Amino acid sequence: MKIDKRHLLNYSILVPYLILSVIGLIMVYSTTSSLQIKDGGNPFKLVISQAAFWLISLVAIWLIYQMRLSFLRRGGLIGVVVLIDWFLLVISHFFDAVNGAHGWIRLGPIGFQPAEYLKLIIIWFLAHKFARIQGDVRIYDYQALTKGRWYPEKFNDWRVISLLSLGLVASLPDLGNATIIALIIMVMITVSGIGHRWFSAGLMALIAGSFTVLTSIRIIGVETVARVPFVGYIAKRFSAFFNPFEDLTDAGHQLANSYYAMSNGGWFGLGLGNSIEKNGYLPEAHTDFAFAITIEELGLIGASLILGLLFFLILRIIVVGIRARNPFNSMMALGVAAMLLIQTFVNVGGISGLIPATGVTFPFLSQGGNSLLIISVGIGFVLNIDANEKRELIHEEIERTLVQ
Repeated sequence: MKIDKRHLLNYSILVPYLILSVIGLIMVYSTTSSLQIKDGGNPFKLVISQAAFWLISLVAIWLIYQMRLSFLRRGGLIGVVVLIDWFLLVISHFFDAVNGAHGWIRLGPIGFQPAEYLKLIIIWFLAHKFARIQGDVRIYDYQALTKGRWYPEKFNDWRVISLLSLGLVASLPDLGNATIIALIIMVMITVSGIGHRWFSAGLMALIAGSFTVLTSIRIIGVETVARVPFVGYIAKRFSAFFNPFEDLTDAGHQLANSYYAMSNGGWFGLGLGNSIEKNGYLPEAHTDFAFAITIEELGLIGASLILGLLFFLILRIIVVGIRARNPFNSMMALGVAAMLLIQTFVNVGGISGLIPATGVTFPFLSQGGNSLLIISVGIGFVLNIDANEKRELIHEEIERTLVQ
């Protein structure tokens, strides 16, 4: 009995995705139109670009949803995708830097950001690798993930590929995406089936390491750290994190104006399109600090509703991962949920001063076609996984009924 996938579509994931995408288009127009008009440009220019990427994203979701999961699990396919993205990361070094990082490949009006793609690719790769050794993980626990030698020629070793991927992104240098990819790798190791004690140990090590780094920079002094080659721009962000109001004209300018934007919004906001800070006061208002402008225009209540809808979407994806019986399906869905959750936490933490700003965009609301495309491809994976799991359960139920 053949079951059409159209009847297995998970609307509890698709509908929130569509709503958040439409809200995102509205906020992209709101955060970009005034400066476009000020510069004498088309106020719809950037929202049209975002809408074009969204249409491409919808096509990508449909294509991935129609694919067989057996095809998407092929190691050869995943390996080729990893190599292509590595090649693009290397090539991006030869293009002009944007905000201090060589993360963009621009071909006329079209721009590609390979580091964005790598976030989903590393989830895909690790889900495939860890799914193949589930038998060993059950027996040997964490030791199953550390078998083998640390030699680069052992190309298929997940540790080598993970470290090379991180190194390529960090060399751009792209601190934000490197942080997210490192956290994604930690999550994928955690959901691979190893004992919870390893997660607890890793989390404690991360907290202790972060505290040590921040304390060391505080004691040594940001000015001293800034003299170290290649980390000057990072030191500026730490300076803003410690006290953004000490240097309002430089390092602390963004974070201080982010505070002003959120303060202006209050509970109910100034009204859609009425932000003050987006008119040249808050740099990157349409990308890194889009959520601060959302709070200013829609208020804490409106922004919380959007955040709540995003968390609902993430929760529904987690449910798919927990319920999935196939290890690849489970880890892939949980990895996509982790990617969205980590990106949200890093962005909100950065604009609110809870953590140093890393230049990470907010899912859906920030202007950025590459980010929206990768989120959409991840959603396509999850919808396909959910439909595949449902179909297998239905087939098993039919076979059980026939036997009886």
